[in-house]
Amino acid sequence: MNASLQGYAAAILGELDATQLGVVADELAALDAQMATNHDLSAALTDTSIPGSTRRAVLTELLGAKVAPATARLAGFAALVSQAQDVPSALSYLATRSRIAATGEPYAEPVLSVLGSRSRVGGFASALFEELDLGAIETMEDELFRFARTVEASGALRGLLADRDAPVDRRQAVVVELVGSKVTAPTERLLVYVIAGGRARSTVATIDYLVDQASRARGWRVAKVRTAQPLDEAQATSLKASLTHVAGNPVELQVTEDPSLVGGVRIEVGDLLVDASAKARLDALREHLEADHRTFLTND
Repeated sequence: MNASLQGYAAAILGELDATQLGVVADELAALDAQMATNHDLSAALTDTSIPGSTRRAVLTELLGAKVAPATARLAGFAALVSQAQDVPSALSYLATRSRIAATGEPYAEPVLSVLGSRSRVGGFASALFEELDLGAIETMEDELFRFARTVEASGALRGLLADRDAPVDRRQAVVVELVGSKVTAPTERLLVYVIAGGRARSTVATIDYLVDQASRARGWRVAKVRTAQPLDEAQATSLKASLTHVAGNPVELQVTEDPSLVGGVRIEVGDLLVDASAKARLDALREHLEADHRTFLTND
C-alpha cells in the first residue's frame, strides 16, 4: 500500500469524531463497491494515460457534495498518489482503514523501511498543509526545525526517542510534554505522529525531511506571475482557479508587471514553470531559425 496514503489517512481520520468516522467508513465502502461494479468509473481511474492530478480532480468533482468532505479528500488523495492500476486497492484500503477507526479499535502502523516510513509521515504532513495558510506553514517549518535541533543537542532525549523498545505512547508523551505550548497544534500533531509513523532511529532525519516538505509546500502555495499587461479581476480569478487545480492546493498570486515580456504571461509555482510570454515564443523562434541557419551553412 502507498506509504504516503497511510499517513494521509491517519491525519484525516484522526480529526473526526465517532459519528463522522461512521459516515466516512460507510461512504468509502460504497465507493469501493462501485469500483467493482461501475466499469466506466473503474476504467477512468485506472487509465495509465491519465495523470494522478487529473484522476484526483475527476474523482473529487464526481463525488462533489454527495459525500462528506473527508471522504472526498481521502478518495482524491488515493487517486493522486497511487499508480493507476493500484487505485482500486487504495480505495479498498481506505474503506478498511476507516472502518477500523470507526470501531475505535487500536491501530498500529505497519513497519516500513526508512524511506517508506518517511513517505508515510510526509503523507500525514500533506493533509495538514492542505488545511493551513501560508503563514501557518511557515510557522510549522520553523517549529519543526527548532525541535529537531533540540533533540539533536540532547543525547538523553535523542536516545529515548530512538529507543525502539520503548512504548510508542510513552515516547509520544515525552514529545507532548517537551513541546507544551511552545508550538502550534498542527506541529504538535505532526511531531506526535513522527513517533508512531516514522522509524525510531531516524527521528531527527525524519523531522528535517518534514522541514523540507514544509518549505516545498510554501512554494506551491505562491504563484509568481509576470505579465506584460495588468490582469483584471476576472483574469486573476480564472488564473487562480486553474493554478489551484494544477497545484492541488489553494494558491496566492504574486503578480508583477513586466513590459519586457511583450505579451502573454510567465508563471512559477514551486518547481513548475509555464512561460507563455511573447518574448519566450520569440526567443524560441530565434533559436530555431539560428539552428536552421547553422545547418544550412554546414550543408552548404
